[in-house]
Amino acid sequence: MGSPTVYYIRHGETDWNVAGRLQGHRDIPLNDKGRGQATHCGAVLRDLFAREGRDPASLDYVSSPLGRATETMELARAALGLPAAGYILEPQLIELAFGEWEGSTIALLHQNDPVRISQREHDKWHFQPPGGESYEMVAARMRLWHDGLTRDTVAAAHGGTCRGLMACLGIAKPAAAPLIDIDQGVVYVFQGDKLTRYA
Repeated sequence: MGSPTVYYIRHGETDWNVAGRLQGHRDIPLNDKGRGQATHCGAVLRDLFAREGRDPASLDYVSSPLGRATETMELARAALGLPAAGYILEPQLIELAFGEWEGSTIALLHQNDPVRISQREHDKWHFQPPGGESYEMVAARMRLWHDGLTRDTVAAAHGGTCRGLMACLGIAKPAAAPLIDIDQGVVYVFQGDKLTRYA
């Protein structure tokens, strides 16, 4: 039997996303557009499960502990006709930590920390921001999380953790994974080493 299928949702948009600010572990709430994207993802899941003849209540539901992910999960569950609270918090799904860089933009970092931002652009996979994590570290915890799944799961988390999952499942090469755009308002379906997007 293959590994469980993961229906993965990146949290909806926040004002920091719009401003290009690195969020990391900062608990930034969804904006109105982000709430709409979360509800849309629930509708996408509802249609997918209806086509597959699946009861939405038969899957596991997990979220990053950050509020932008939990609100995304609760809005998606509402669109599926499920109670808001029927999911668990998973610390391994928290976003990549940017440490001292959180709240800054890449443009500001080019001014304020040009040596390290250049190192990051040269090797995003291994680079660790001051006080933060590398993508390599995130992929290791996503591997632990994925290996512990026992049934098909809906996850609400982040762009960085999605890239880590892509790398640990062999969907993207480590050097390429950090460069992949992870869209909001999209459901990413991971089945073994295959990835399908539904918008």
